[in-house]
Amino acid sequence: MADYKNFTVETDADGIALVTWDMPDRSMNVFTEEVMNELDKIIDHVVATDAIKGAVLTSGKETFSGGADLTMLQKMLGLFETEKQKDHDKAIKLLFDSAGRMSWLWRKLETCGKPWVSAINGTCMGGAFEISLACHGRVAADSDKVKMALPEVKVGIFPGAGGTQRVPRMAKTQEALQMLTTGQNLSPKKALGMGLVDQVVAPRKLVETAKKVIKDGLSPVKPWDEKGFKLPGGPVYSAAGANLWPPAIAILRRETQNNYPAASAILKCVYEGLLVPFDTALKIEQRYFTEIMQTTEAKMMIRSLFISLQELNKGARRPKDVPARKLKKVGVLGAGFMGAGIAFVTAKAGIPVVLIDRDQEAADKGKEHSAKLMDGLIKKGRATEDDKQKLLSLITATPDYNELDGAGLVIEAVFEDSNIKKEVTEKAEAVLKSTAVFASNTSTIPISALAKNSKRPKNFIGIHFFSPVDKMMLVEIIMGKRTGDKALAMAMDYVRAIKKTPIVVNDTRGFYVNRCVLRYMQEAYSMLIEGVPAPMIENGAKMAGMPVGPLALTDETAIDLAQKIMKQTIRDLGEKAVDPRHMELIDTMVDKHGRHGRKNAKGFYDYPAKPAKKHLWAGLKDLFPQKPAEEVDIEEVKQRLLVTIALEAARVMEEGIVTDPREADVGSILAFGFAPYTGGALSYIDGMGVENFVALSKRLQKKYGKQFKAPKLLLDMAEKGETFYERFAPEGGAEMQKAA
Repeated sequence: MADYKNFTVETDADGIALVTWDMPDRSMNVFTEEVMNELDKIIDHVVATDAIKGAVLTSGKETFSGGADLTMLQKMLGLFETEKQKDHDKAIKLLFDSAGRMSWLWRKLETCGKPWVSAINGTCMGGAFEISLACHGRVAADSDKVKMALPEVKVGIFPGAGGTQRVPRMAKTQEALQMLTTGQNLSPKKALGMGLVDQVVAPRKLVETAKKVIKDGLSPVKPWDEKGFKLPGGPVYSAAGANLWPPAIAILRRETQNNYPAASAILKCVYEGLLVPFDTALKIEQRYFTEIMQTTEAKMMIRSLFISLQELNKGARRPKDVPARKLKKVGVLGAGFMGAGIAFVTAKAGIPVVLIDRDQEAADKGKEHSAKLMDGLIKKGRATEDDKQKLLSLITATPDYNELDGAGLVIEAVFEDSNIKKEVTEKAEAVLKSTAVFASNTSTIPISALAKNSKRPKNFIGIHFFSPVDKMMLVEIIMGKRTGDKALAMAMDYVRAIKKTPIVVNDTRGFYVNRCVLRYMQEAYSMLIEGVPAPMIENGAKMAGMPVGPLALTDETAIDLAQKIMKQTIRDLGEKAVDPRHMELIDTMVDKHGRHGRKNAKGFYDYPAKPAKKHLWAGLKDLFPQKPAEEVDIEEVKQRLLVTIALEAARVMEEGIVTDPREADVGSILAFGFAPYTGGALSYIDGMGVENFVALSKRLQKKYGKQFKAPKLLLDMAEKGETFYERFAPEGGAEMQKAA
């Protein structure tokens, strides 16, 4: 029998082959060309060997599989781009055939004439779940570690190996559409309820049960390959179909604003595929998959939300020559909302935390925040009382700075007041070892200025969290002028330990994220002043792909805070640093109308008592003369909101504040949800072409003002025909660029 690198095949006395997938050079199994070639041979072997009655497919690792290796897709796209220059039609055919490889291999397994059962022992995603659906039976382990999903839509593509055809033939159409268009995770219990797995058993009985299913006479023919098959959700052309499809299309439009071609393609694949025989349906899926693979959205989302995100999470920007240090204790100064959140995520990672505030009562209140968060997780079934007590035992709440002794990292999260920050820095450094790193969570004060309070500026760094800390996945690591590599390495190791994504930013007012967010809000203020109706601003933002409108975002961060920041900016940089019209608007909101934002239930929105929903304050239309809605170009509203952010991201790159386009893109999506379908603020520019973007900026500048002036960097790039991923190529950037 053939020797396989990634699989072992063992046939027992009952003639059942156990096919165990265990890639030797990976922590998780993924589909590569080599894996698919071996699987093809294994299917042939099972079919050709009379002694084998059926096969069980399982994993030799803790997880089943993460699905396809998307770098393989990038190579496929790179080859397509190269071939397209020579022969467009041949290139499309090549892409079509490559896109169908996995689909037809799974179909080969499904129709091979012998029964296959997938024994799902852990995370089973994408193509791995699709091959499981192609098997004739599925048994899942009853464990919290088992999650099944077809998450491809989240990176701009869709399940292209039969997923859009098998799921709606096994589950009710409505549930199938919900799963496919959101990429939601399924627990074993949920998958069983939907009809996507047949049994859920104790992990130790998984393989034994899977084998028994074959021994008990599992049919090697799928229901849809037999005459008289009926769809679980009823035919497309039926009363049930008439009730489902029109609202499904409307809901998709509401949720995506037609910005995600892959989500629309899923609906088309399911609708059209359910009208035809199964093999024809697979071909329909293959055609749509080939089409989606060529979209800008797919290329940009794969690059940013899969490749770049993975690289940053692995520490792409960590200094290579600094050995890793395991943190035995972390100190957090300030037990307010931010400090308490930082203590929670640190303890959740299993790291002991000392949470310090001015007195015991304030420190205890901060620890109580962790208890409440754990209670929420317990209520949702995602934690136990034991988990809660274990986490709380790792948090020492105290006013005593001596408890910081032995801490390798201290994070300051006190009020944005330079004097208070100076005082706590000095108190902490009096106790800390010389090798310890001191970090500030400041969002407004330059790190280099705060580092002047430190005896060891080399070990002083910014670690800027976003609120709420337990939910926001991005952390900005801010380098002061004198911050050393050891401090950077320690900060990176800590952020990775708490399972968040780090981006490295050089020191400047507002760092990276806040600079972009302020531009977003400021453009909304300008529109309000021009008389653009507030609902058009907020809806325009959502139509452009932003999760929260700029006026709602101002309310969340507090209008009076915006007022303080503007006044501080004027004090530091002079009157010209803030648009006087914006200052007047914010002063009117805060001083005249007492509207501070969500925190006092009145801002740009009114916040009535629940269950009533927030709504825009009716008084907004009385502040400035209103333009009739028909005179406002909604496409231009969308462009203004995205372009102003993208221009600020380009300025940040020009100034050397951010040096890696991966960080600018991923940071813009994770921090404030910059239209994910674009791949991020810089990919938005690259996607339309720098020359086209500069032309758009010039049109907007002429009409709306200097905030749309393109920086010299963009003009130079437009002239040279460059992209950000070429000009600022990260490691492996050339390959990434070819594919995108």
